[in-house]
Amino acid sequence: MYLTKEEEGILEGEKGPVLEKLMRLLARLGDIYGAEKMIPVGSVQVSGVSYKSVGDPGLAFLEDMASKGAKVSVLTFLNPAGMDLEDWEKIGFPQDFAKKQLKIMNAFKKMGIVVTSTCTPYLAGNLPRFREHIAWSESSAVSFANSVISARTNREGGPSALAAAVLEKTPEYGLHLDENRKPDVLVDVSCKIESDADFGALGWYIGKSVKSKIPYFKGLPSWSTTDDLKALGAAMAASGAVALYYAEGLTPEAHLQDVSDIEKITVEEEDMKETYAALNSGEKPDIVILGCPHASIRDIQKVASLVNGKSLKKPLWVCTSRVMKEAADRMGYTDVIEEAGGRIVADTCMVVSPIESMGYGTTGCSSGKAAQYLPGFCKQKVVFNSIESLIKEVL
Repeated sequence: MYLTKEEEGILEGEKGPVLEKLMRLLARLGDIYGAEKMIPVGSVQVSGVSYKSVGDPGLAFLEDMASKGAKVSVLTFLNPAGMDLEDWEKIGFPQDFAKKQLKIMNAFKKMGIVVTSTCTPYLAGNLPRFREHIAWSESSAVSFANSVISARTNREGGPSALAAAVLEKTPEYGLHLDENRKPDVLVDVSCKIESDADFGALGWYIGKSVKSKIPYFKGLPSWSTTDDLKALGAAMAASGAVALYYAEGLTPEAHLQDVSDIEKITVEEEDMKETYAALNSGEKPDIVILGCPHASIRDIQKVASLVNGKSLKKPLWVCTSRVMKEAADRMGYTDVIEEAGGRIVADTCMVVSPIESMGYGTTGCSSGKAAQYLPGFCKQKVVFNSIESLIKEVL
């Protein structure tokens, strides 16, 4: 891989051991994937934030980087933490977990990273330009950036994203190159798509089917929102490894794609029925948790309207970013949800928080991504359905 004189100097230790270590990581990554050079990135999103995910080794690594003066040089946000960083005690997160999680956040803060912990950074102030090169980590955020915004990013690991944030560059390979962004599979959606959960189920089914290929969707409803597209992409990234998709009439570069001679999949009603059956492993939820990926203000408004003036018999969490939580506070949605007995939980989600140690065994969700991860990561049985149906489960 070609390196500039400045990059070579960093690799040789001219700017200290921390930058040398991080440049070596990126250079090796570039060599593995056949990159010809490094390219600048406009923003970064770092994963490996929850103490549940990284444990003591991750905490030690981050504190070491921070103590040695590592500083990011480009706008950098974080993936969700393992708890609500402000209201963790009131919600009931374990104190020993909280202590370690706060240490992790302090290390990130010392490095100059914006401690807005969210899987929807594009809703919280980190919005890339069209075709801008970025280095993002979280699978649903990567899918959204590549597909709905048409930015350019591979799915980075936590360390490689941190290296890109400090050095403001990443190796040019994979989805940074136009020739690697062509669709492989045409998906003809012949089934009804009516609810938020339908987008998650469709994404889960296609992710399982195409693995890491690039799908092109035909037949999605014209009324599909950005929230629907984020749910679709998140599920595909979780059940498969889809980091880019196109949707006819909905995503910006879909009209530029040639799909005349590629593999075709048709999704029928029976496929959706089988998917719902596969995603449902529980009967009655102990708790309903929405917001995976993090809820938008539109999602929160919808939940508030469904529970307004009612009394919940079981816990309800709406997971979102701190930015969306503050908007919900101002609009009065938080008060409505709390008066009904629910909570808006910021900074975390059901997948990376320790819900299994908080007394929950069956979780209701409308997210195909959460339904994929909850059984393994959180030892949960799952009730998968639309937001409206799940709210009825806890009334």
